[in-house]
Amino acid sequence: LDEIKVCVGYEVDGTVTRDFPVSAKLDAAKPVYETLPGWKSDVRGVTDFAKLPQAARDYVKFIEEQLEVPVKIVSTGPKRHEIIDLH
Repeated sequence: LDEIKVCVGYEVDGTVTRDFPVSAKLDAAKPVYETLPGWKSDVRGVTDFAKLPQAARDYVKFIEEQLEVPVKIVSTGPKRHEIIDLH
């Protein structure tokens, strides 16, 4: 992908919140996106975090910052061994 749009919040009646809107306000909610650079290289089977493209590493770090929890495993393919263990 050229870029990755990540929803980081919702705007409801002019106010932005990170919390998912309750049902009564859901129809009025507009997603707020942050756009990150994508990468065009194949990462299938990569098992070393340092060997991922910089944009992919930055994406994982962004997810950690947004969720405020560490990412422990990154899947790089459908097979069991196609993972990066970040423990």
